[in-house]
Amino acid sequence: MRASRLLSVLLLLQNRGRMTAEELATELEVSVRTVYRDVEALSAAGVPVYADRGRTGGYQLIDGYRTRLTGLTEEEAQSLSLAGLPGAAAELGLGTVLAAAQLKLHAAMPAELRAGASKVSDRFYLDVPGWHRGIESLPRLSELADAVWQARRIKVRYERWGQRKVDRVLDPLGLILKAGNWYLAARCDGTDRTYRVSRIEELDDLGETFERPSDFDLARYWQEWSEQFEKRMYSRVAVVRLNEFARILVPFYLGAVGVRALREADAEPDENGWLTMELPVEPGESAVGELLRFGGNLEVLEPPELRERLAEEIRKMGARYG
Repeated sequence: MRASRLLSVLLLLQNRGRMTAEELATELEVSVRTVYRDVEALSAAGVPVYADRGRTGGYQLIDGYRTRLTGLTEEEAQSLSLAGLPGAAAELGLGTVLAAAQLKLHAAMPAELRAGASKVSDRFYLDVPGWHRGIESLPRLSELADAVWQARRIKVRYERWGQRKVDRVLDPLGLILKAGNWYLAARCDGTDRTYRVSRIEELDDLGETFERPSDFDLARYWQEWSEQFEKRMYSRVAVVRLNEFARILVPFYLGAVGVRALREADAEPDENGWLTMELPVEPGESAVGELLRFGGNLEVLEPPELRERLAEEIRKMGARYG
């Protein structure tokens, strides 16, 4: 562990030039005292690192010195697939591994390429979770990731919808990050299924490995599962009228399903700007709350029972507010 940290100190100084002990400590998530000891160890090993004292001082390497210890370990190479998702890498337990891999890549680059890579990271940042979403507590995510990496069979206690708890023996095949939420793709009793990681309450390693199916494609599986999930979730169709403001709200309230319905609508807005179209909605009471969010900017025409249910809810609201 210390050897890896010493190399990280060396690569940081090589890539960024002068850095203070406090900056190194923050970057490496260690104490300033640890940085002092690490720099002394590098110096004793013959690395030409020296300190400038004073307010603008810090540690730096003698000009022209470059290390060639930039070979990636297997873990570091694997972690590079998450290079654009530092938060996800940290949740999977690969945060420090990814940081070390990126340092090595920067150190191996010619100066002009290194400057270009730094410019991209300075100007573009990917923030995966959507707005107004809390951060899920995922104490078992790193254990799941390890089971996926090692193809190890696990037993979980899972909370299904309706707060019903079930025990399942799973062959974990992959992890998916969707809009800030983690999902596990796993084989259970010969069938591939999806589990929301935040609903896994207990996890036990059964101490045995499984044969990962050679024909399993995680990206294809997730795409097909997502399409089927949307069809199950939005199993009804309502005929509605929307004004221009409601059409602006559709992506925010109904997501990709609503956007696709708008794009496929074959009618044109009338002279007052209202568009009549079919809109996929959830079954039961979920559709009522979903459509009430649009306020007076949307009118349900069909089916009659949904229109009457909305009218009833609006009458109750009107009576409550006088």
